[in-house]
Amino acid sequence: MIEISGLTKTYGTATVLDGIDLRVDDAQIGAIVGPSGAGKSTLSRCINLLERPTSGSVTVNGLDLARLRSRELRTARRQIGTVFQSANLLRRLTAAQNIALPMRHAGLPDDELRARVAELLERVGMLHRANHYPSQLSGGQRQRIGIARGLALRPSVLLSDEATSGLDPDTTAAILSLLRELRTDLGVTILVITHEMDVVRSVADVVFQLDHGRIVEHGAVADVVRRSDSSLSRALLPLPAAAAADERRTWTVRYEDARVNPLWLSQATAELGAPIAILAALVEEAGHTTVGRLTLGIDPALDPHKVTSTLGRHGLTAEHHLRPLAPEEVVA
Repeated sequence: MIEISGLTKTYGTATVLDGIDLRVDDAQIGAIVGPSGAGKSTLSRCINLLERPTSGSVTVNGLDLARLRSRELRTARRQIGTVFQSANLLRRLTAAQNIALPMRHAGLPDDELRARVAELLERVGMLHRANHYPSQLSGGQRQRIGIARGLALRPSVLLSDEATSGLDPDTTAAILSLLRELRTDLGVTILVITHEMDVVRSVADVVFQLDHGRIVEHGAVADVVRRSDSSLSRALLPLPAAAAADERRTWTVRYEDARVNPLWLSQATAELGAPIAILAALVEEAGHTTVGRLTLGIDPALDPHKVTSTLGRHGLTAEHHLRPLAPEEVVA
């Protein structure tokens, strides 16, 4: 478990982080998102104590790392492993040597070190690349080695800082699958810092939106998508472009309930006595729950209140987009 409370970071008169509060429980995956300049990189460096917060706490398993002195901090920092963007492997070391590096600094005996390196290489599916140098590895393979290195000292928290940035979709999916396995098999808490919303939908249990140094929205991923039409909700589950349609009958709909009957479309059509056209839709699993956002085309002759109540009975929140008729469309 990692808990951050009242964390601030200032540089001179500039406040980059302003009272950050967040918590990710044991064996959960949390995601921190936000635009460029929001403070994500600074927050990452404060979490793993590469930079000292100006104030506030970073607590891992009940121990506030921000209050420790240098000698104590060197030991306690092992509780947080970090996976960097592009892995940041040392070019002159092999995959196995890169993984071994933090263990050598920690003074592990050679026999224990070798066994641990082999264990980690097997864990991330890279045992066959143990003696390859970073230049001989693909981007996804380098990132797997970076994850193994982040796990070298058996941390309880793994910080993934833009670890999938620049990877192709298939490689990204493989890395995210590996993170889910680590969470499940090792019980490690994972904090993902990313700008990729599909990564958040795919892997995160909870999400925190950072903007101008503050957390402006947070919650379980599925809850954020269902409960509001905020900027974070729309970013997490954006609608594709809708097909051309008469704008007078366009509705925006989102899943509000945790369980929406997959037969809702045919049932609502029968109840309304009119066809419903799906103009655009995105329905996915997020946080073990189905979430969805759709654009529907519905007969403009229907009473909007009836449409709203009918869809509401099926666990959907609906908003009607009605444009006024142009003069040439008015029938005398």
